[in-house]
Amino acid sequence: MSTPPLKGRILLHVCCAPCSTVAVERLLEEGWGVVLFFSNSNIHPGEEYCKRLAEARSLASTMELELVEDVYDHKAWLECVRGLENEPERGRRCLKCFQYNLRRTAATMEHLGLDCFTTTLTVSRHKSSGDIFAVAAALPGFIAMDFKKRDGYARSIALSRTLELYRQGYCGCEFSMVRRGTK
Repeated sequence: MSTPPLKGRILLHVCCAPCSTVAVERLLEEGWGVVLFFSNSNIHPGEEYCKRLAEARSLASTMELELVEDVYDHKAWLECVRGLENEPERGRRCLKCFQYNLRRTAATMEHLGLDCFTTTLTVSRHKSSGDIFAVAAALPGFIAMDFKKRDGYARSIALSRTLELYRQGYCGCEFSMVRRGTK
């Protein structure tokens, strides 16, 4: 019989499986019951979205965690960031993207009857945890956790290699893809 979580259940917004590794590891160490939520309508093209979702499913299976999958609606995401297409990385488009995905996470948390949520977005060295916290602060149930701390990014790389997870070369949206020269 497994021990019930000490802190309750938390919905973890999953940006990708590699970033999720260290976040799940730490949340479990702290006594949380973790439910994964894959919400990433920003990812383009669709084949890349499917590849990342498959990796999230694999991680959920390996770690014996529930994975809730959001509806992929890239057109709605594009509408959300309309007018910000030429913004630099870490600019207003990224803030709008965080807001889009984290609002969906907050709504799913409420729908599932959970009390709190956090996000794996803070693992990446390419994203400002402060910006993510500022965007999410207005959302009920958000718990600010900086998974980048304590060498979280390096730990996520090590865990990803051990689990043989696909590591993507860009955040996911076509605008960052163009800027990195991968398109």
